[in-house]
Amino acid sequence: MDRSNRSDPDAPMMKNLHSWQISAEKAIQIQEALGRKIILKRTFAEVRTIGGGDVAYSGKGDELFGAIVVLSFPSLETVDAATAFEKVTFPYIPGLFSFREGPVLIRAFKKVKIRPDVMIFDGQGIAHPKGFGLASHLGLWLDLPSIGCAKSLLLGPGVSNPILPGPGRGSFEFIEKGRKAIAAVLRTRESVKPVFVSPGHRIDLQTSIELILASCRGYRIPEPLRRAHHLSCTLRTKDTSGKSPSE
Repeated sequence: MDRSNRSDPDAPMMKNLHSWQISAEKAIQIQEALGRKIILKRTFAEVRTIGGGDVAYSGKGDELFGAIVVLSFPSLETVDAATAFEKVTFPYIPGLFSFREGPVLIRAFKKVKIRPDVMIFDGQGIAHPKGFGLASHLGLWLDLPSIGCAKSLLLGPGVSNPILPGPGRGSFEFIEKGRKAIAAVLRTRESVKPVFVSPGHRIDLQTSIELILASCRGYRIPEPLRRAHHLSCTLRTKDTSGKSPSE
């Protein structure tokens, strides 16, 4: 691969924003504080690589299998991938999933050799009760443009109920908080259930929609997430078969 697509050693790296060993009360305080640092405008000119992050859970729900996959863009060929395995350390609390899944995704991300221009996460961006879902949290932590692409919506106070878009691929309807569009219900495949797209950090909503659509190849879920999901599930299968998870 051209060296221009590789991680720049002088580029800003991830930020250690807080400890992960915290209470739910402290986690909410962190969300409120860090949410004010989110940038909701496009901060990049070109996308040459796009990443996806996903987490699979063990059957008992006490182990996490995280995967990061990096694809070329727009050709969507896999150019890098990494995995990580961890025990669950944060309880299941709606609205605080990033504190549960964030550490294993960051651990996996540290292993990739190609730093993507944009990351897509299986979760919410600003379409979150605190305006600070998984994509916003990790976008800020990794200092990368990030998008939340979820299969369901986590509605908060003052958020409009979603209106389903038309059946055609590319159809979408905005989801508003007050009078501001914070997310979109997007049809990525004709007559198939839509996904919920919201900007995470260093990107706007319209660009988020465009990149999600451009990253889909005949499936409902964009390729970076599809491949990250497959990799995380493969890691989980290896573990349940009695083999040690490979990292």
